[in-house]
Amino acid sequence: MTDSPQVPMAFRWATLALAAGGAVAPLAAAAAEVVATGIIRVEEKGPLPLSRLRLPPPDLGFAGAELAIADNNTTGGFMGQEFTLATAAVPPDQAVAAIEAMAGEGVRYIVTLADADTTLAMADAVGDRALVLNALAPDDRLRGEDCRPNLLHTAPSRSMLTDALAQYLIVQRWNRWFLIEGSHPADKELAEHYKTSAAKFGAKIVEERVYEDTGGARRTDSGTVQVQKQMPVFTQSAPEHDVVIAADESEVFAAYLPYHTWDPRPVAGSAGLEPVSWSSAQEAWGGTQLQTRFEKQSVRPMRAEDWNAWVAIRALGEGATRARSTAFDKLTGYIEGPDLKLGVFKGDPVSFRSWDGQLRQPILLVAGDMMVSVSPQDPFVHQVSTLDTLGTDQPETKCKNHG
Repeated sequence: MTDSPQVPMAFRWATLALAAGGAVAPLAAAAAEVVATGIIRVEEKGPLPLSRLRLPPPDLGFAGAELAIADNNTTGGFMGQEFTLATAAVPPDQAVAAIEAMAGEGVRYIVTLADADTTLAMADAVGDRALVLNALAPDDRLRGEDCRPNLLHTAPSRSMLTDALAQYLIVQRWNRWFLIEGSHPADKELAEHYKTSAAKFGAKIVEERVYEDTGGARRTDSGTVQVQKQMPVFTQSAPEHDVVIAADESEVFAAYLPYHTWDPRPVAGSAGLEPVSWSSAQEAWGGTQLQTRFEKQSVRPMRAEDWNAWVAIRALGEGATRARSTAFDKLTGYIEGPDLKLGVFKGDPVSFRSWDGQLRQPILLVAGDMMVSVSPQDPFVHQVSTLDTLGTDQPETKCKNHG
């Protein structure tokens, strides 16, 4: 079946074969224990990215989940376990119906690619019938005052991303920040997290400016020329600074900042040096192996959304293997417990924070086609895990409904 936005009840089901064309057989006569998973991508209408290189592929997120299913079934075949995947791409007004339909079909582990409000609505709709794994929304409130007991997060929070960048800039002694934020609510929220990260790690924001989105033609020749002419003037007369920080989650202006600022300074944040959960440039810690397998399967590079979905499904596979059970309570108990240590090709193994359901993970710092660094940075320490220097730590959490 196709993933038609018009028919959210119609899912594409797949059970991916074992490696080597199914040459490895599952445990003999006993029927495999099935772990039914699903992924729902909510497709919002919005402006196109500034660069055509960032246009979303049609299988965004789905491809990462499919690779994880194949990985899980490679090991699951030895354990008498079989992982299946249902996929659905729907508009926002059909998201709740789609997740209720999946849960009604017996899918108890559902990855979502949606904004914060839609993610909450879907999690609330299924309640204790399913575990929801957020692979897109970065909003800290989902891990804070709006957390849910059935909601985990593989997408990093905004505070994790801004902390990761802040640590690197402090190590580089680029302590004076010129902060430029967009005029949309998401941009302003991101800017607030940069301010918090600056205070947390000892940076100084020397000035803040707002770039107003006037709704002009962003990708036309005239629009590009107009913005490029604006940037030197817009950034003129700023106090002495080491780096320009762009808070532009709406993708309106940040891509035009590098090489167009009045003062010759590096740009970081939403352009230039960017904090991300994954990049196709990542090769360390066995990353090339993951990249190669993904590219062979999907004939394109792996994006952050793909990795977020991949690690969500892989955590389920790891849980089923280590718990030696596909029972819902045992599997979820293991992946949310202290024993999960999942290797994800980013150095440190990852696990879910008990206090808010966030996946603690290294954050990659990427500029163009190259990896620059990985946070947390060495000078920053923590009594439990250095990964907990990124984002909201347990004493600071506002989450009352998790764990």
